[in-house]
Amino acid sequence: MGVVSKGAKCNVDNCDDDGARSLNTTRVENAGLRVSSAGKKTVLCKKHYKEWKKESKGDRELERSRFDKF
Repeated sequence: MGVVSKGAKCNVDNCDDDGARSLNTTRVENAGLRVSSAGKKTVLCKKHYKEWKKESKGDRELERSRFDKF
């Protein structure tokens, strides 16, 4: 069982919503979200996960393009 299924709350500052996804803390911080988690993983609610996806879209496309085979 993961932390999200156990009922973890969102780790973004001033947010008390239920968590929807668990991501690497450094990737979340690089996208510009302020988190209150000191561990490897950060739990994000649905709203903040959507915000993270928008902010990190370019980085994720570059990461995927490294593994594309021609």
